[in-house]
Amino acid sequence: MFRSRCRTVLAILACALYLPFVSAAPSSFEAAKTLARQQVYHDRTHQGTFYCGCQWDWAGRSGGVVNHQSCGYQTRAQANRAARIEWEHIVPASLFGQQRQCWQQGGRANCKRTDPVFNAMEANLHNLTPAVGEINADRSNYRFGMLPGSPYRHGQCDFRVEFSERVAEPRDEVKGQIARVWFYMHDHYDLRMSTQQQRLLMAWDKQFAPGSWERERDRRISRLMGHANPFVTGDSQWTLNHRNSRAGLVSSVAAAASPAAAETGRIKGNRNSKVYHLPEGCPGYRQISDRNVRWFDSEAEALRHGYRKAGNCR
Repeated sequence: MFRSRCRTVLAILACALYLPFVSAAPSSFEAAKTLARQQVYHDRTHQGTFYCGCQWDWAGRSGGVVNHQSCGYQTRAQANRAARIEWEHIVPASLFGQQRQCWQQGGRANCKRTDPVFNAMEANLHNLTPAVGEINADRSNYRFGMLPGSPYRHGQCDFRVEFSERVAEPRDEVKGQIARVWFYMHDHYDLRMSTQQQRLLMAWDKQFAPGSWERERDRRISRLMGHANPFVTGDSQWTLNHRNSRAGLVSSVAAAASPAAAETGRIKGNRNSKVYHLPEGCPGYRQISDRNVRWFDSEAEALRHGYRKAGNCR
């Protein structure tokens, strides 16, 4: 009996050492881009960009240089943006921004300055993906649709856009993922979606089920955001005129009302220095940039991961 209990306790302790690390969600778009590079797309450069499947090489903190030959890409009009990776909001920032009062009173800049919900939406990793910059520009905030008669405008990139109609059609490989991200963002932040767009995305969701990468992407992001996309995991299904959960509105406003709430009782580590700080008694606790933060639930956990306590903690 004693040996059996010991084995059970040892097994629990061993499992605890290998529990997946859960980080705090990024608090800004800039922090989200860096986190997406480091912990979501770090090993995906040869699998290709979202709309065109182009390979790229990382450059700078969160950017990249596109390999046009890998996908037969041809620049349409903007050479500088065609050469670089940009982080695309699958649901455009202007679309969700325009449904916030802050946008009406000063556009994106005002929303970033005054609206915690907008900032949470802009930094939401579920909605971010690397794309060729020119495609990001040409897609703009157009609605999605079917454009079977439209030509390709970017070489062999399987992406169609009609500027006069303000409509874009992505390649089949990402149509299902687009649908499920749109469902998630609209449900999570209580956004409005036209009946026409709902019907199209419901068809894409049904026709193109989640693949292995979409599921792995969701797992990686859920460890960082603290929750998965339920339309990827199958825990939620979108139906016409879906009733939104509004979960993101509640969590974003609560975090803004109590900025220290997410930090209470948690140990904050600096990835660069491998030093950790306590929420009380450590002057450097609130001086670490978002991109360098690693959270721990105890000092023992921080020590186990090779971190040491800051020398100026009282």
